[in-house]
Amino acid sequence: MTTEDKKPSPAQEHPLANILINVLIPVLALSYLSKDPAMQDEAKLWHIGPLKALFVALVFPIGYGVWFFVKTRKMNFFSSLGFFSVLLTGGLTLFLWNKDGTVKEHAAVLFGLKEASIPFVLGIAIIASHWSKTPLLRTFLYNDTIFDIPKIEKKVGELGREADYHKVLMNATLLFAVSFFLSTLMNFGLALWFLGDLNHAATDAREIYNEKVAKITGWGFLVIGVPIMAFLFITLKKLLSGLRGITGFSDDDLMMPR
Repeated sequence: MTTEDKKPSPAQEHPLANILINVLIPVLALSYLSKDPAMQDEAKLWHIGPLKALFVALVFPIGYGVWFFVKTRKMNFFSSLGFFSVLLTGGLTLFLWNKDGTVKEHAAVLFGLKEASIPFVLGIAIIASHWSKTPLLRTFLYNDTIFDIPKIEKKVGELGREADYHKVLMNATLLFAVSFFLSTLMNFGLALWFLGDLNHAATDAREIYNEKVAKITGWGFLVIGVPIMAFLFITLKKLLSGLRGITGFSDDDLMMPR
């Protein structure tokens, strides 16, 4: 193949940037902008209330999703996930907050279920997408910015080991999905830990609720992010081991040069 025949591969988007813009920043916006200025002794400029904060948070996944669609003519999975997450978080906040400053009963359980729903849906989606044209494992990990996939699949075809190849990818998919199911349990537990002692009838319950939600978000990066990164590393090692066994390539042969 000549140089002229080679087509540049489309630029791959960084999955962490996707998650940051479409999920984490909107959730942080909801956490820190949602305070009602009318209920603050010293309202800050960024205290704009839950409804306005919801609109601000929605700008990120909507804007990114529109930009991605214009660029690629495809829907962005993370924008859809972020939009759903923000609507769920903002809508739940509006539902739980009472005008007199109290919050509804069982706020901890309801918020915990909300927190658990996102990683649970993502875990299911990772497994279900294995049989689609765009498996999410390839979005997160097994993509052509990390692995030399054409070379790997050419070798697999030459050896006639397609069944073993698909088994390795399936095992990696299941292992990676487990990290999100673990995150589901940890998200729910974290919400109960911080919100479980909330006095829903207190006149400042809304403020305390908002402060605790911000803590849940902050601690979530550590308590939930570390296990997911650990599982990501384990999944990568298992994937490399399986691909080495099939192709006979070394890790350097399997991965793109850095």
